[in-house]
Amino acid sequence: MPADQLGQLRHERVDHRFKALPPDADGLTVAELAAERRSLFTGGFTTPVLALSAESVEHNLDLLQTYSERHGLAFAPHGKTSMSPQLFTRQLERGAWGITAAVPHQVRVYRAHGIQRIFLANEIVDAAALRWLAGELNRDPDFRFIAYVDSVRGVELMDQALTAAGATRPVDVVVELGAGEGARTGARTEAECAAVADAVAAVTTLRLVGVVGYEGEVPNADGDNVRAWLRRLVALTADFDAAGRFADSDDVVISAGGSAWFDAVADVFAEVPALSRPVLKLLRSGAYVSHDDGHYRHLTPFNRVPEEGALQPALRLWAQVVSRPSPTQAFLNAGKRDAAYDLDLPEAQVVRDARTGELRPATDIEVSGLSDQHGWVRTEPDVDLEVGDWIGMGLSHPCTAFDKWQLIPLVEADGTVIDYIRTFF
Repeated sequence: MPADQLGQLRHERVDHRFKALPPDADGLTVAELAAERRSLFTGGFTTPVLALSAESVEHNLDLLQTYSERHGLAFAPHGKTSMSPQLFTRQLERGAWGITAAVPHQVRVYRAHGIQRIFLANEIVDAAALRWLAGELNRDPDFRFIAYVDSVRGVELMDQALTAAGATRPVDVVVELGAGEGARTGARTEAECAAVADAVAAVTTLRLVGVVGYEGEVPNADGDNVRAWLRRLVALTADFDAAGRFADSDDVVISAGGSAWFDAVADVFAEVPALSRPVLKLLRSGAYVSHDDGHYRHLTPFNRVPEEGALQPALRLWAQVVSRPSPTQAFLNAGKRDAAYDLDLPEAQVVRDARTGELRPATDIEVSGLSDQHGWVRTEPDVDLEVGDWIGMGLSHPCTAFDKWQLIPLVEADGTVIDYIRTFF
């Protein structure tokens, strides 16, 4: 992200719009508040408050950079996870080719913050969005944009909208091969993919540059099934290239790779044969930037290849005990409005004693449910937990944690807040 746009974020004023920030910081800029290096625990922050570990974020950024380089992969991490231009900048600084988006709104956010290469992992058939996109491409010759196509009708709608918008540059598109019957999007067969490619070749508003898919939707996904589908993706790409379907492109894009099977992607993409043009092997994993303490902790490929390294969970939600009505029950002041809960409940990890400030493991303490603004906690009868204590919780599914917070403290291990991460959902 250009320095002036990054500077605009740092000069945003802190006020009531941002949950949990110290009330006495109202009117300060983000940069001024960060310069004070306040403690998350004693610096006036109100609970609940979501914190992002500075050390873990740096570790995760470095790990995926070195992993991609080691396996000869380009990297366009999915920005939907954080929707944070500051984190996008750090990903790009670590060699990312560009940033992946899911919907046109996200593309607009990326462009507003200077992202020059965007991979839209979806078909775009919204005429208003395509009109805006045509304007962006016309205005900026250095902007590279790639989108999915998975139907002849989708190609028709794109062509109509782009023609009406007076597009002067063709939109780069990649045909999506579906992961199988009952999976998500994508043409289900190679013959259907070829029909979509034929439709692209018949219009001047689009240019075919590659083939893509999402291996996370392979039915009965396991190592063998995922690799078998990825080999179909590679074979289709080679067939399209042999047929001259990429004749107008400078490179051939082949892309896959969510956060659960990028090891399989690395293995199979190493088998991509020499093609008529340079091959851009594009990995799209996004959840790695913060990882988590639930869903992705179980699914990460690093569990299968520990010699490659390990991601670190970076998100922790802090809440206070506001009620202790019985020896086995407590209630926190954080609920569904604050915590990711679509995949797993938060995991109680640590208690900060309100009397002494000491930290201790959250032994025999379990989050059993969430209301809108309360966390339900079960404890063993002899657990030392009282009103006012803070509980730090690990979260599952970072995408639905980031989206509840507009400005997230970036915290060092000792609790010092060194920056604030702005999100745009």
